Amino acid sequence: MELLTNYHIPVLAEEVKNCLLQERHSGTFFDGTVGFGGHAEVLLSGLDEKAIYTGTDVDDTAFKYSTEKFLNESRFRGYQYNFTKINAVANIEGIEGYDGIIADLGVSSFQLDDASAGFTFREDAPLDMRMQKTLSKTAADIVNKYKEEELSHIFFTYGEERASRKISKFIVEQRERKAFATTGDLLEIIRKVAPVPYINKTAQRVFQALRIAVNDELENLKIFLDRAIPLLNRGGRIAVISFHSLEDRIVKDVFKYEEKSCVCAPGIPICVCGKVQRLKVITKKPVTASGAELKINRRSRSAKLRVAERI
Repeated sequence: MELLTNYHIPVLAEEVKNCLLQERHSGTFFDGTVGFGGHAEVLLSGLDEKAIYTGTDVDDTAFKYSTEKFLNESRFRGYQYNFTKINAVANIEGIEGYDGIIADLGVSSFQLDDASAGFTFREDAPLDMRMQKTLSKTAADIVNKYKEEELSHIFFTYGEERASRKISKFIVEQRERKAFATTGDLLEIIRKVAPVPYINKTAQRVFQALRIAVNDELENLKIFLDRAIPLLNRGGRIAVISFHSLEDRIVKDVFKYEEKSCVCAPGIPICVCGKVQRLKVITKKPVTASGAELKINRRSRSAKLRVAERI
């Protein structure tokens, strides 16, 4: 496991610690994406022995690593669950509310660099992309079975790929001759569509879109936020780090909605909606990586941190 120590550089770690803990040195915490334990280690360093730190992760390698990492850490309780199971973890642990909740939505460097996971196009590997291997649907299933219009929608919506229709058309034509099995098979199609200088960028967008679709990432984020906010104690904070605009928009919109005390249509003289404000947004603009952090971790360049507090 020593070989994995380079794969858990926590993004915006000090910013998360300062925003989430404030002056707090104890309490109950939930880490929805423990990964290799980077944020957990930083946050635990600021907490006393009475604190309880629960965490979830579905990736086999990351969960095994973090379990071993915190084997002798009595404050840490890990669960190999999707972070949408935050309420289940709270029930198991007998936790009525959390003082801090964090979710780092980025795919780890290990996952991106590990060819066997099928997330990267830089090496030929099975077209998988499942973060949780018990999921039945793989990227190959989507590429081989979805209709042309459905593929185009995935590439355009989740990857913001302008050539989504052309790529989808080529995929459908190709799979009639031979099914897609590897990342290399898909990359061949992208090379036919994208100009040479833009092959990598196009591949990144297409692979990102498939990963989001396979793991249902955006819907899971909405479910997580819906379940996490009611579990925040008064004065507790939730911090979410996103890495692309679709995720960030969801977090921003949810926080903005939860900050409102009324959502009645304009012109209604008396509020009839019954909406109750639950959050106060702490970060009016997302926090991004400093120049110093960018130098040591280039993958932090697209990270955006948003924080809100339960009132």
